[in-house]
Amino acid sequence: MKENTNHLLNKKILFATGNESKALRFKDGLFKQGIEIITINDLDKKVEVVENGSNAIENALIKARSYAKEIDIPVFAMDDNLYIENIKDDKQPGMYVRRVNGKRLTDEEMIDYYSNLAHTYSASGKLTCRWVYGIAVINNGKESTYTWSKDDFYLVDKPTDKIDPGYPLNSISVNKKLNKYFTDMTSEDKENIKEDESDVIEFIAKSVL
Repeated sequence: MKENTNHLLNKKILFATGNESKALRFKDGLFKQGIEIITINDLDKKVEVVENGSNAIENALIKARSYAKEIDIPVFAMDDNLYIENIKDDKQPGMYVRRVNGKRLTDEEMIDYYSNLAHTYSASGKLTCRWVYGIAVINNGKESTYTWSKDDFYLVDKPTDKIDPGYPLNSISVNKKLNKYFTDMTSEDKENIKEDESDVIEFIAKSVL
């Protein structure tokens, strides 16, 4: 995708998240397209959002619509669903990765809960997992959506001592290719397994520019 080097065309887009780690995922790619990301942490107002969709796209649309009503720049939102092989249907986290039995889990509680699942449902202590992602962009009232997935990791029953801010499951996630915990990866490791998300960046940019 051709980079936009005309800084006179720079635009802002609100990423409807308070998780700055998630914003960093797209920040550089969108900046190269002349788009600056801001997050809800940069807003003066608080917006109440009821995420009651049935999948990642529906929840992303709910979040994007909620903020698009309150701000006059383009908005995008992202949601993700987690699916784990070989566990009971009623234990599938789906879009409720951080919420179990009606309770919102802390980072530490998430690590305990999911490592126990790996211990319970796998003799080897590891479960193959798949993330399904959904993004919704709203620009001048026009809605656009995009979805993709990845299944490059296991959840394991033995956590590391490290916790990545905003990504607690990295403490019990092992990359299939490198056989390393995500929290133990070097910058070189991350570069070697870095997914090409240029299609996601291109989708957001085309929806905004």
